[in-house]
Amino acid sequence: MSEDRIAALEARIGLLEDERAVARAMASYGPLVDGGDAEAVAALWAPDGVYDIDEIFLAGRERIHEMVASPAHRGWIRQGCAHVVGPPHITVDGDEAVAVCHSLMVVHEEGRYVVRRATANHWRLRRTPSGWQVVTRTNRILDGRAESPALLLAGVRGEVAEAD
Repeated sequence: MSEDRIAALEARIGLLEDERAVARAMASYGPLVDGGDAEAVAALWAPDGVYDIDEIFLAGRERIHEMVASPAHRGWIRQGCAHVVGPPHITVDGDEAVAVCHSLMVVHEEGRYVVRRATANHWRLRRTPSGWQVVTRTNRILDGRAESPALLLAGVRGEVAEAD
């Protein structure tokens, strides 16, 4: 096998490993937040990372930790909830990645499960010595507003969203 071919295979395997690591970081959010592990959820973000949800803007790990540890969030867990992150579309460019997916917040209410929120999610991640970390996660509810599908399209194109 030629050195060029080996180098090309190594590059392809490296890209696949990066995409898998990004997808695993994203997929861990739901189980961690539904399990109430505020420290582990916050650690998914870079120290100065941002979680921008429609009505909430959380800047820094401390704020993300506070959200997960809050009485309101603990109430969701006691009631029964599931944060379901759909399969991501990931674009890796060196030590930076952009990913997009849908997510649902499903809650248990009066003996049945109800979708409380369906959102467009745009993630920017960065490779660090400890692995991939979220720089910005922007969520917008899918309620007909134009910015929600725009987030999805930007992510599929590998673009940083305007909200970032």
